[in-house]
Amino acid sequence: MDESTQSAEIPTDEQVAAYLARIGAERPARAGAAELARLQEAHLDAVPFENLSIHLGEPVVLEPEALLEKVVGRRRGGFCYELNGAFAALLRALGYRVELLAARVFDGAEPGPPFDHLALRVEADGVAWLVDVGFGRFARRPLRLDERGLQQDPAGVLTITPSTIAPSTGTPGVGTTGDLDVLLDGAPQYRLDPRPYRLADFAPTCWWQTTSPDSHFTRATTCSRPTPDGGRITLTSTRATGGTRLLRTAADGTRTEELLDADAALGAYRTHFGIALDRLPTAP
Repeated sequence: MDESTQSAEIPTDEQVAAYLARIGAERPARAGAAELARLQEAHLDAVPFENLSIHLGEPVVLEPEALLEKVVGRRRGGFCYELNGAFAALLRALGYRVELLAARVFDGAEPGPPFDHLALRVEADGVAWLVDVGFGRFARRPLRLDERGLQQDPAGVLTITPSTIAPSTGTPGVGTTGDLDVLLDGAPQYRLDPRPYRLADFAPTCWWQTTSPDSHFTRATTCSRPTPDGGRITLTSTRATGGTRLLRTAADGTRTEELLDADAALGAYRTHFGIALDRLPTAP
């Protein structure tokens, strides 16, 4: 990305102030690692992971100005491309060096397609960190990209390890792909491509995620955020189940479920996520 393009994507001081107010954070005095961790946790707590635009007939526009308007101006959330795209713009304005990374989300033992997920590489205090505010239940704090041991986090134990493949020669052993596998409590989450990309590079896969009947984002509505006790609260609906379900998941994994009517669901969006809707998203 050339300097003029990156400068055009950096929010104004007014937009930065509004963004920080949106997540309930103060402007950091320096672009350090501790400050980065506080910003990440504040973002996760304030801005929900949601795919409501898909089911409201709203376009998902991968441009920094549009992402800021949605997250800050309209006080909405989004999914990975939107949340990490917007957060990248904020971090750059605060003085961090940020790169966009592509990842392939694991579905069982196999990773999904390229550009399946967007995460961030952020430099702070001379260290490269993996930052992700767009993956639902995941690390609450930045992870060191150069660390191959266990990394403790309030969400669990995470590891970042080189991805390996069997060599094509048929000889014993494995070779490295250059990618990195990110695991939470031993379960693979996504395979990370360490090369930097532009936001526009994610547009084709984003379009597929928002339109294809094979995408899990088109199959159900979801709106979710962590709770102060270490659990999560989620609103979700599908045509098959009928109505909107309010799910409360405790830190130990136990879950309660409540089926809501339309008025109660609209109220739940306002109460739990600060999202004011004039109609419910239509699940497929």
